[in-house]
Amino acid sequence: MPNDHDSHLDALLTKMKSAASPLRDTLRELHSKYQSAGEGKVADYIPELANADPDWFGISVVSVDRRKIKVGESDQPFTIQSVSKPFVFGMALEDHGREEVLEKIGVQPIGEAFNSITLDETSNRPFNPMINAGAIAATDLIAGKDFPDRVRRMLAMFRRYCGREVFVDNSVFSSERATGHRNRAIAHLMLNFGMLSDRLEDTLELYFQQCSIMITAKDLAVMGATLANGGVNPLTGERALDAEYVKDLLSVMQTCGMYDYAGEWAYRVGIPAKSGVGGGIVAVVPGQVGIGTFSPPLDMKGNSVRGIKACQDLAEQFGLHVFNADGCRDSLLSQFNPNGSN
Repeated sequence: MPNDHDSHLDALLTKMKSAASPLRDTLRELHSKYQSAGEGKVADYIPELANADPDWFGISVVSVDRRKIKVGESDQPFTIQSVSKPFVFGMALEDHGREEVLEKIGVQPIGEAFNSITLDETSNRPFNPMINAGAIAATDLIAGKDFPDRVRRMLAMFRRYCGREVFVDNSVFSSERATGHRNRAIAHLMLNFGMLSDRLEDTLELYFQQCSIMITAKDLAVMGATLANGGVNPLTGERALDAEYVKDLLSVMQTCGMYDYAGEWAYRVGIPAKSGVGGGIVAVVPGQVGIGTFSPPLDMKGNSVRGIKACQDLAEQFGLHVFNADGCRDSLLSQFNPNGSN
């Protein structure tokens, strides 16, 4: 017999199939509700990020059966920043396998800032791949015959997730490289303890480029839908990640993806997600949809203020929390227009 969660998701599908597309109305209501929110501050520790318009706000949802809805500035390009971390972690898993990667990077949440200079001295590895130390270690594991080949492979990986060609914003990359002293310090400390290879400078260059890739809220929704769809991009049919590693990404996103707000996110929203200081959030409802939000003003922990509010409202309205046992949940998939045109 179907359980409450199945009934909820079926109802969401029904709304998505409705010719009137109720989900579009819901997203428009959320956009209007939080557009005027004056909380948060645009990141400025990377100088180029300070140029973002604080009024930008986009929400996009893409289903595993190719339907898509977007509102607001969902096509506004911005840099992916830390949202890149789970996807690069997935690439490291494909290149080296789960056990070898776990020898280099832990999966333990920590209640500290994403850029903290904190390492697990007991296991001689960074705590998890969602903080900068672990993300740099994951980038270090990207294989390639030389530096250009590693860049090419990384960009090709993100292309498979987004379903389109992606590129690095050179102005943000130059800004990150010029001001990334803390990341360099973290990397040199890890090198000292044998946590990184001796190609440290190339790895840092690759990490700065990784964070400077230009995407949109719509792209984030497609990337989330790809994870929701077992690693296959629902719009292109191309596999972006081996199916066996999808749960690895979703697990660390669920426990570590929202900086040191991760515990409260898991409590209040309850779905795998990853944020970035560029203002993006990608969230995943496994087997159903990917959600992408974009709004540059951040809270004190580095998460998009409007993005968190929008995701929390969606989770509450449609019962998306993974542990939700309420029998009156309403499936997101049911909110889409059946012909995919929303």
